[in-house]
Formats: sequence, structure tokens, C-alpha cells
Amino acid sequence: MYKRSMAVFLVLAILIIGGSLYGYYEKDKVITLDAVAKEDLPAAEITVYVSGAVNKPGVVTLPEKARVVDAVNLCGGVLASADAGKINMAQALKDGMQVVVPEKLAGNSSGNEGQSKAATPAGSSSNLININTADAKELDRLPGVGPAMAQRIIEYRITSGAFQAIEDLKKVHGMGATKFEKLKDKVSL
Repeated sequence: MYKRSMAVFLVLAILIIGGSLYGYYEKDKVITLDAVAKEDLPAAEITVYVSGAVNKPGVVTLPEKARVVDAVNLCGGVLASADAGKINMAQALKDGMQVVVPEKLAGNSSGNEGQSKAATPAGSSSNLININTADAKELDRLPGVGPAMAQRIIEYRITSGAFQAIEDLKKVHGMGATKFEKLKDKVSL
């Protein structure tokens, strides 16, 4: 009986030791495979289109956390005629985004409203606010446009490019038909 108990004990000891060694060996194998799998993953990238007053407009691929300045620099930087102050160079980029670098208006180095009133005939467009170049403060002066709507207009302009028609204002979130009718005669392109 003693020999039989000893044999059972010996078999159990071998199974326990063997199972432990097998588990330890398999654990190392999984860690090694997991580490290799993480190294093989490509870095996340985004693709954006840069146009306007840049040296080499086009589609560029950047790291996922890139900024507008990175995309502009990849396109050779801005032209001398660029009004880079009108875009947020620190804005984070998103995949599929378009970055439009505007040009300075003729006779206007700061990018503010058009010509001086002295050189403009009465009843002309000098009192109109240019929706492609106006800052939030200027847009806020429009009827029905508060600080939040002014910011949405600027964000739309940054992400979608310059307005091609005054009616494009209707594409801005929160710009209803009534609000548009109030301000359409007070804006220009």
C-alpha cells in the first residue's frame, strides 16, 4: 500500500511540475507574439488638402496629431501674398480636411475690410462685411449673429474653404432662412 501511495504522489508531483513549466513557457510565447504584433502596426496617418496661397498646393499625408502649420510647411510654406493671420496655424487637423490659405486683398495688407471710405463712392460695398475675411468681432456686428454664430462662420470657412456665394452662409450650422434674410444685404465676398 505504501508503494502505491508513493507512486500516486510521484505521478501527481510530475504533473504539477510539468504543468507549471508548460504554463510558464506558453506565457513567454504569448508576450513575445504580442510585442511583435504591436511593433508591426503602422503609425496612424491623416490626409489633408492644402490650397490657396502656398508654394506647392496639394494633398499631403501627415501624422495623426499634426497641426495646420505642419501641413502648410509640407507644402513649401506660404506665399508672400498670403494672409496667414486669417487661419489658425495651431488648429489640429482631421483626416479629409481642406486647409485654404487666403491671399491678402488688393491694397490691404492686414486683411481687414476693403478700400477706405474716402476713395469709395456713396452707396458702395464699403459698409458690407466680407464673410471670407472678417474676424469674429466684425461678424458679431451683423444682425442675428452673436459670438457663437460668428465662431461657427469662421470654423466653417477654415474647414470648408472660402465662401463662393453669399448663399453658402446657409450651410453654417444654425443659420436659418430668417437669420440669412436679415444679413444677406450686409455681407460681401
